[in-house]
Amino acid sequence: MTVFAPDSLELNRKLPLWYQVSQSLRASILGRPPQAPLRLPTEEQLAEHYGVSVLTMRQALKELELEGLISRHRRRGTFIEPAARPGSPVRLLGSVDAIVAQQSGESTTLLEHGPVPVPVEVAPYFPGLAEVVAFRRLRYDRESGEAANWAENLLHPEVAARITPEDLERWPMTRVLRDVAGVTVGRIANTVQARLADPTTSQLLAVPLLSPILHITGVVYDEKGRTVDVARIHYRGDRFSFAVSVDSSPE
Repeated sequence: MTVFAPDSLELNRKLPLWYQVSQSLRASILGRPPQAPLRLPTEEQLAEHYGVSVLTMRQALKELELEGLISRHRRRGTFIEPAARPGSPVRLLGSVDAIVAQQSGESTTLLEHGPVPVPVEVAPYFPGLAEVVAFRRLRYDRESGEAANWAENLLHPEVAARITPEDLERWPMTRVLRDVAGVTVGRIANTVQARLADPTTSQLLAVPLLSPILHITGVVYDEKGRTVDVARIHYRGDRFSFAVSVDSSPE
């Protein structure tokens, strides 16, 4: 059977190899011609193609599988999902420390917290759970005192039991998860979308109803790949900026 031929890649030793491989293969999949084969080479063949270990290749493939671009079938192989086309979110690499630093410029007021049924849209992140613990917070810019965003964090109950309201009024959630709840953060996946302000967002952020806002969904995974927190954050459009630095110089 004919297999899909991904583009080649010149590795940059400053970035994790699995990340570079996953992004290169992702670009090849999304940019493939309509008649391209859907079957991917074996893990061993892909590892040789990219010049990485099989373990690294498996991690890269797992990332694409989570994104819904490929499906993996025991004994049959790995296949590109036919519907995989451009439009999936771009994944950018950063650090937990960078996220903590960005969040530290804000002060927080806890609006409410307690157990809630798992919302339908986040149920896939919490398989087997009927309830999660929600923390809803309003965050202000320290310098101007203006409301910058409001956030709803949906936490795994086991993790939420280690957190107090005082923790979240004192520190950003990412820091609380890491330094208070003792979570070893394995990965954070953020998706940024443009939306219109609903009545709750309009009232909390003091913006006109249906005015543009930026909505971020952030999913925190522990070192075993289990979801510990799903954050839904609503930013005032005039108080949010997004900067990306790309190093294209391989070593």
